[in-house]
Amino acid sequence: MEVKRKDKEGFEVLLRRFFRDVQQSGVLTEIKKRRYFTKDASRVKKRETARRKAIRKKIKQGY
Repeated sequence: MEVKRKDKEGFEVLLRRFFRDVQQSGVLTEIKKRRYFTKDASRVKKRETARRKAIRKKIKQGY
């Protein structure tokens, strides 16, 4: 990411604009997602447990 400094723009404003651009681009979420390698089997297992948990929650709420 690159942010150009505008006329008479303070460092804090420039830094805030940079962080907002990084947040909107989704770079940080992608980095956090790829931080640790997970095997396909464990990914599928985690997805299944999340699905079961969501179903239980809906049943508990009365839907």
